[in-house]
Amino acid sequence: MIMMDLQPELQCKAISLRPLMAYDFESLWSAASDPATWAGHPAKDRYKRDVFQKYFTFLLEAGGTLVVIDKMQGKIIGCSRYYFAPVKSAYISIGFTFLSHTYWGGSTNFAVKKLMLDHAFKSTDQVWFHIDPSNRRSQKATAKLGAKHIENDKLDLAGSVAKWMCFRLLKSDWKAFVATRIEP
Repeated sequence: MIMMDLQPELQCKAISLRPLMAYDFESLWSAASDPATWAGHPAKDRYKRDVFQKYFTFLLEAGGTLVVIDKMQGKIIGCSRYYFAPVKSAYISIGFTFLSHTYWGGSTNFAVKKLMLDHAFKSTDQVWFHIDPSNRRSQKATAKLGAKHIENDKLDLAGSVAKWMCFRLLKSDWKAFVATRIEP
């Protein structure tokens, strides 16, 4: 298993990431409380407070979760998580990501992933993503980063076994991708 800080503080011009804390519940739920945020996601009812509370408790107990903060607005807009998957435990994974739907279609998801991937690639040469087969939005976003769909597997990532599409992003592919991207 690689040695890596799973709860770093990371930032760029527009956003900052920091470890999830128990006192973040209300702010994170505010970002998650609109049904549109979960459109196309397998957990379509996660906008409900009691459903989100269970998800939040899992994220807090599992560790590795970072809240995403819009620096201009000064508010939490979502979260993402580092974790070790059971099958590829020698490598870091990134997932459990959500952003308020008001941040879709812009540069926020890329900024989150860039911060997290740059941090991870200081310690490893590949990062894995596990995506529900019905979540086309996440599949497309992950492929845009240069990750390749390697296999499908049944994994227990959150307390029960489920089917996952497994994507791998190599450090060399990430570097090549970032080199072609023009930053604002």
